[in-house]
Amino acid sequence: MTQPAHKTSPDTEYHALINAGELTADADQTRAVAALERLHRELIDYAPSGHRKLGFFSRWASVLARSSENRSGVPKGIYLYGGVGRGKSMLMDLFYSVAPVAAKQRIHFHEFMLDVHARLKDWHDTAARQRKPRNGGAGEDPIPFIAKQLSMQTTLLCFDELQVTDIADAMVLTRLFNELFSLGVILVATSNRPPDDLYKHGLNRHRFLPFIEQIKQRLEIIPLQGPVDYRYNRLKGAQTYYFPVNEETTAQLSATFFRLTDRNIADRAKVPSEELHVHGRALFVPKAARGVAVFSFKRLCANPLGTADYLAIARTYHTVIMVAIPQFSPDNNDEARRFINLIDAFYEHNVKFLCSAAVPLQSLYAGGDLKFEFERTISRLMEMQSEAYLAQGHGQRTT
Repeated sequence: MTQPAHKTSPDTEYHALINAGELTADADQTRAVAALERLHRELIDYAPSGHRKLGFFSRWASVLARSSENRSGVPKGIYLYGGVGRGKSMLMDLFYSVAPVAAKQRIHFHEFMLDVHARLKDWHDTAARQRKPRNGGAGEDPIPFIAKQLSMQTTLLCFDELQVTDIADAMVLTRLFNELFSLGVILVATSNRPPDDLYKHGLNRHRFLPFIEQIKQRLEIIPLQGPVDYRYNRLKGAQTYYFPVNEETTAQLSATFFRLTDRNIADRAKVPSEELHVHGRALFVPKAARGVAVFSFKRLCANPLGTADYLAIARTYHTVIMVAIPQFSPDNNDEARRFINLIDAFYEHNVKFLCSAAVPLQSLYAGGDLKFEFERTISRLMEMQSEAYLAQGHGQRTT
């Protein structure tokens, strides 16, 4: 496979941002960038063993070279951890954008696990007589087959926000990554927790501990624990609820988006869109960058979406900006009910929520059958504006 051009590197890009005044030099980040630079260099000529096509003499040279490298000849991945707003996702995005690997994937951990469980379901739903020729007689264990599929698609796998709360995920991870690592897949991950705290107090955690050991052996562990909370600093004291809906409030929300994502407002036409996959359906995200997503109210609440869609958004994005929330009344009860479910999902995952609305928050619900339920929504929206809430890390609430 042809490698992409590698005229730049993480270190070059990081210092370019500092020189442009978009970042402030940070000792912890500098150490992390040095590790990312090391991995970048090692990736330039790297190909997983399963992808190499070597002649006789090349194979002997490869064997001799690997004898002087690390045990597997596979570059060591990187695990960045630290509190909210320390720059973990920014650094991983910076690394990923210049990584000299064609077969690479950057994905939120939750989305990755949804894909893995979908592959497991597909495997089990396939009749045994159909499955045997497809997986080359791999027996009744789907994990090696799925790992091989993934490794053929991805050499470099970048996880944002690795956190394990689901026992189904915990039970799959150890065996899946044992296979992926053996196939030469390289992992770069960010997390709010050090490896030893993953799935802490989880059911049957002893069966998850080998995955933690794999992380510690296969990845360079780098803490980002500096005193500066970059994300919170950008939201601290900021208005999060704007009314009414007009050009001025829309422009204020737009400026907040560009401030949170370190993008130049002049490049507004270049902001990418994304897709989430929920139970086999594609959920379109009109604008998204560095964990911040932008939606109109109509897209999320006037369409027939449900809790699964809202949870997928809540797990994927640490900040959501919503434009043009109407005042609710008996005439738009269905939209009000979806909005209630949306805010519940965001609140339970500590998503930062910024919005523009037609009326002040206390007047958002004009009356109807959902008065009691909407009182809780108003209360949650008020709490979500507080500095205490804004300072919390993204992820499912534990209390």
